[in-house]
Parts: sequence; structure tokens; C-alpha cells
Amino acid sequence: MWLRFLLAILGLGLAFFAALFSTVSRESGHLWATLVLASVALLLATVVGLTTVPYLARRVAAARVRDALDYEVTRIGIIYVVVVVVIGVAALNTGNNLLYIVVSAMMAAIVVSGFASAMVLRALELDVRLPEYVFAGRSIVGQMMVRNRGRTPSFSVSVVPSKGESSRERWQWQETTFAFPTQRPPGRQWIRTKDWRLRRVASSAEAPTIFAGSVYFPYIPAGREQSAHLQLRFERRGTYQQEGFGLATRFPFAFLTKTRRVPLAREITVFPPVEPTDEFFEVLPLITGEFESFVRGRGDDLYRIREYMPEDSARHVDWKATAKSGSLKVREFSREDERRVRIVWDNPGVDVVAVNAYEKSVALAASLAWHFAQQNAEVSFRAQEYAGGADIYKFLAYLAVVQPRLSSSAIDGLQLSPDYNIIFTTRARGTIPTALWTCSYFVFMGERK
Repeated sequence: MWLRFLLAILGLGLAFFAALFSTVSRESGHLWATLVLASVALLLATVVGLTTVPYLARRVAAARVRDALDYEVTRIGIIYVVVVVVIGVAALNTGNNLLYIVVSAMMAAIVVSGFASAMVLRALELDVRLPEYVFAGRSIVGQMMVRNRGRTPSFSVSVVPSKGESSRERWQWQETTFAFPTQRPPGRQWIRTKDWRLRRVASSAEAPTIFAGSVYFPYIPAGREQSAHLQLRFERRGTYQQEGFGLATRFPFAFLTKTRRVPLAREITVFPPVEPTDEFFEVLPLITGEFESFVRGRGDDLYRIREYMPEDSARHVDWKATAKSGSLKVREFSREDERRVRIVWDNPGVDVVAVNAYEKSVALAASLAWHFAQQNAEVSFRAQEYAGGADIYKFLAYLAVVQPRLSSSAIDGLQLSPDYNIIFTTRARGTIPTALWTCSYFVFMGERK
């Protein structure tokens, strides 16, 4: 913008001097010099007009869109206008000067109300802060902060969703090229430069919004900041977006509700619910039992005391337990890698699993991942199109937006490791490698194990 402004000033200055010298040449009788200088002045002015004026006009249009105001007439405003019209008709019929004065004062109140509400909203800035990690089914607390950078206080301000949230079209800057003349091919045009154009574009996907209520600030002092807590709750996983908010006021007479749009984009990813469900309580004991039988072995921590077997070593005999029970008892120790778990999400194709069963499987996978992560287990994850490694939050973010799609199975090429596998799949039991059955627990989506 500054570069174009400086070039425009330079071009207009040269055009001015060319026009000035053309006048001098005309008075001196130099016809050709007058013709050349006048043509140069006209050409410079035309180039500046074509390259600078439309660009600045688009920036002014963008500023108007950015600071656009929405008006909504209130019931009080309608009654007030009706009263003004009635008194105005009476003044015209009777010619009473007092009625003319009353009508003028009432109309002046409408104008004053417009200026006062504009002053209230003009210097306000909005900021919305949301938690980084959000789980479905859990209430969270956000924060809204409104700062008044003006010299006068603001009264009766509400933060509301932007009016444009319901529209499928929005304003967006798009990169383009300014060329002149426009009818010629690119190689023969005189001017080609990078430009930006403001256009209304259709939203490709309508994501649910974050905020749909209202937060009220009765008084915001000049140069100060006021904050309010925002209670939110999301029932379903997924991505939630808010393209903008609105600052609304009815101050001072409540004739109109004036709303200034604030282009403040916010987006959060809501993780699947990790609250224990009936499926979770049914599956967890079975997984725990198989997991413990898989991990028992030599280590430092005592696993259990059991009866002596012929293949057991004599150094593992627990003599105190043997003396109390009268039969040989041996100690079993847990393996050092007993806390290693791998959760495998084998995403099915479209229409393979019912929607409710799919959502329950997603919630169960998220709950198990969260449970073992909270138990300080070494948890890793594997799924199609997932490259987040062992980060629990990246895996939850993957589950937050995952949808059934046709792709290769995550079980194919799954290498055996010391990890214990919890595999979510829809594959037939006969197509699963036999080696996985000894170190895995399978959760078949839409079915009980």
C-alpha cells in the first residue's frame, strides 16, 4: 500500500510538472513541445488512476466490510417512530408550532442515539480465549475480554455471534493480477502487477459454531479492560469454528440494536468423550486380565505367589509362604516392560458400521487411550493416515475428526513387538494373522468380543 502511495505521489508530481511546462511551451509558441508534455501529463495521470485508485477503493470497501454495522429495530423503536409520525401528522393538520418543536426534538433524539451508539462501539476490541484441550461431554470455561481504547466509557455492550455466521458466503481476500489493457493477451499488456481482490466466496463445509449465546458488559471504562467467563459444553466430537463475533448495544434509548462485526476467527478441536461408559466397564477388566497374563515374567516387582511347579527354580521359593501353607510356594515377578501398550485403530470403510456403533467405538478407543496414559503406561498408537507417534493428544485429535473411509487396513504389516495390542477393527476373524491373537485384544466394532 505504501509503495503504491509513494509511486502515485511521484507520478502525479511528474504529471503536474509536465502539464505546467506544457502551458509554458504553449505560451512560448512551441507546438510540438506542448503536445508532447501534455500527452505525458495525461498518460501519467491515467496510469496512476488505473493502478492506484481501484486498489485504494477496494481497501476502503474492505474496511467497510470489516467495520460493518448491522441494525435491528426494537419494539421500543417501532412504537417511538409511530408516535413521531402521529405527532407529525397532527402538526401538519393543525399548524401548531409547539407540535413542530416536539417532533423536531423527538427526531433529534433518534440522531443522537445513532451517534452515541456508534461512539460506544467504535473503540472496542474483543479477544476470546479458549482452553487448548476440550473433551466432548465436559463443561469448559473460556474467557471473553473487551478493551476500550477510546477516551469515553462504553455502556451496555453485549458480545453476540456475528450475523454472518448463518450465511454460506463470506468475504475473503484473493490474490490476482492487475493487467492493462485487459483485452490483450498477457505478453502484450502494458502493465502487469500483483494485486488483491476482495470477493464473496461460498463456505465449503459448514462447521458447527463455538458460541451461540450472549455475554453482557454493563460498563467498560475508558482505557480499561473487562473480562467475563464463558461456559461452554460440546456434546459431540469434531471441529468447531467461529468466523467472527459481534459487539451489540442498545445504548442510549434502545431504539435500535446496533451490532459491529468483529472478524475474530476461532477454531477448536473437541476430543471424543473419555468418561467411563458401559462398554468401557465391560471391556477394561477383560483387557486388564489378558494384559497381566501377557506381561508376567522376571523383573523387580512382585506379581503373585503361586504353587510350586517342577520347572520352577528353587531360588524363587518363598519360604515364609511355604511355612505358613505347608506346601511349596514360589514368587512370580512382573516384567520390566509390563506397561507397554499399543492401541491400533483400523478405520473401516464407508457404510461398513452403523453410525452409532462407530461413535461408540471411537469413544471406547479414546477412553482406553486416556486410561492407560493416566496410569503412566507407555502407550503408542497406530492408524491409517496417523503420524502423531505416541502423543496422546495427537491421537485424540485424530479420533476427534476421523470418519469412515476406504483405505488399506492398519493391521496389514503390523509388526510384532513387546507391546500389548488393543486392536479396533471390523475385519473377519479368519483374516487376522494368527500371531496377533497371542498378544492382542480385539474389539470388533459393532459387536461384543
